[in-house]
Amino acid sequence: MVDICPICGLPEDICVCGEIHKEQQKIKIRLETRKFRKAMTLVEGLDSKDINLSRLAQKMKSYCACGGTAKNGQIMLQGDQRDKVYQLLIQMGYPKENIEVQ
Repeated sequence: MVDICPICGLPEDICVCGEIHKEQQKIKIRLETRKFRKAMTLVEGLDSKDINLSRLAQKMKSYCACGGTAKNGQIMLQGDQRDKVYQLLIQMGYPKENIEVQ
């Protein structure tokens, strides 16, 4: 027997809940200057209930070849990584309209 998703009511193999959550999130990517004029890229607006922020931060760090962490519902990356993070989020299926780069 096929498992049914409790949220959308569709079978698990064609469930669209993950895509719906991606379309509803408003993501902000901004640059912040820390101590000693060090640049830090902050990614905010990702729902930590739907995705594992530490796993996504690890993926972003390896894609951007930089250091960083996930704390308090946001991902912090060392340096100005705004363009790379924007491209990675689009590749992961997040709509362009919901990603704001500051």
